Amino acid sequence: MTNKSNFTPDEWKVLLESTMAAGIAVTAADPSGLWGLLKESFAGGTELAKAKTNPGANALIKAVVDDFNTTEGSAARDALKSKLKNIKPDQIKDKCIETLGQAATIVDAKAPGDAAAYKSWLQQISQQVAQAANEGGGLFGGGVPVSEGEKAALTEISRALKAA
Repeated sequence: MTNKSNFTPDEWKVLLESTMAAGIAVTAADPSGLWGLLKESFAGGTELAKAKTNPGANALIKAVVDDFNTTEGSAARDALKSKLKNIKPDQIKDKCIETLGQAATIVDAKAPGDAAAYKSWLQQISQQVAQAANEGGGLFGGGVPVSEGEKAALTEISRALKAA
């Protein structure tokens, strides 16, 4: 069973960051305004909550999600915030996709039996965030479920995760 003990502290931090980076990359690809941002943030959090409460969830995924309530989880959130501070949205997207690529490399090397499930889960987070808010609509709706910018980001995420 793959868990935190299979990774160095720096590798584990990247895995923790990757769960947040999966959603942030999509949001940064096509910022949707305040309501869209809230919906997309909620969608990412919902995917984490589903994994935490799913008794059949992959052990590595559960270990990562469980660690969000620890000091290491808080440190990973702070580290990602620091990486993304004072940069433009397209740079935020690129930095998050870079983090996802690092996570893919780590799980491929250290947890090959869990790598496909973990990377698929990160893609699922990204997809749910992309679908959370219509893009390009006005105050009273409209727009498209997933914008071209978000579709492009999802493709980049798949490449970074070596899933496409």
